[in-house]
Parts: sequence; structure tokens; C-alpha cells
Amino acid sequence: MKIDVMVANEKHLCFVTQINDAIDEAAKQRGTGIARRTDEYIADKINSGKAIIAVNRDEFVGFCYIESWGHDEFVANSGLIVRPQYRGMGVAKRIKQAAFDLSRKRFPNAKLFGLTTGEAVMRINTALGYEPVTFAKLTDDEAFWAGCQSCVNYDVLQRTNMTKCLCTGMIYDPEKVAKKQADEAAAHATQKKASFWSRLFGK
Repeated sequence: MKIDVMVANEKHLCFVTQINDAIDEAAKQRGTGIARRTDEYIADKINSGKAIIAVNRDEFVGFCYIESWGHDEFVANSGLIVRPQYRGMGVAKRIKQAAFDLSRKRFPNAKLFGLTTGEAVMRINTALGYEPVTFAKLTDDEAFWAGCQSCVNYDVLQRTNMTKCLCTGMIYDPEKVAKKQADEAAAHATQKKASFWSRLFGK
């Protein structure tokens, strides 16, 4: 077995229906009722270089695509799926990392976000630098939230005036992460300088 994870291209169009079926089946199993995308929509993501695919030689293993919202201010990684027989092998983590890298490359200034009820996805997102946030911190693009209408929990979202649901909102803010890294680097430099003077004067 040799599972490769890569940006999907035209040679992977043969898997479009399998990908859509797998996403559809996973949604039914989770009970979320997320709307099935058209094959044309998935094909467009592949053709535009906005999808990640995992394959075992000539067999489809997993998939994820990226979508931008709010004039490219926000980007979501959607449709993450790994076929049942390949779960538990770390494939989802590899796909999410590749989708994260692709999102940062294509939309370097965008905030990356997602909604999920899956504990495993939350762990992966946390490792990538995502943080849980209220829905108010996510995109206000109506087209994004319209995608929730087919979910069995949509009434919860409506009753809370689109402020909360059973999903957890998570976001990666590049500006916030950059500031945190700069602060940590400054603190380390200060600590290193203090340690140097302490050694120098024997204190």
C-alpha cells in the first residue's frame, strides 16, 4: 500500500462520482444531512487546483476542497472524507495538512475556518493552529450559511439567530498567529539575553 496525498488535477476527474458518493454517505452516517454537491462542482474544484486528493495507486482514498468567502477574506476546507477502509491510518491528518498548506498558498491573508462536530477534526485543526471561536467571528457571507439549510440541525441555528449550533466553529487567523510567534520570539530573545548576563556576572 502506498498512499499519496497531492493537489488534485485533471487525471483525478475519473474519481468525481466516487468522491461525491463518499461525502454523501459520510454525511448520512453522521446525521448532518449536508447537501450533496454536484459532480460538476467537485470537478470544478479539481480543475481550478482547489482540491486535495489521496490515492492508493489507482484507487481513491480521500479528498478535501477549499472554498473562499467574503471576497477571499475567509477560506474553508470542506468535504473532508476518507474511505472507511483507510481510516485510522493518519490519512485525514495528511489531507488536512495539505489543504491547509494549499489554502495558505492560494489565500495567504485569509482567515481559515471551519465548522465541525468531529472530535478527530477538532484535534487536527488545533494542531494546525486553529482556535475555537463563536460563530460571530466567522464569515457573514450568506452563501456560506445557506449551505447549512439541508442539515438536520438547521433549526437550532435558526433558533439561535445564527449564533450557535451543534457544530464547533474554529478559525486560523494568520495575523494573530504571526503576532503570537513574534511575541514568543521576543520573549525568548529577552530570556536568552538575561541568561547571558547572568552567566557573565555569575549571578
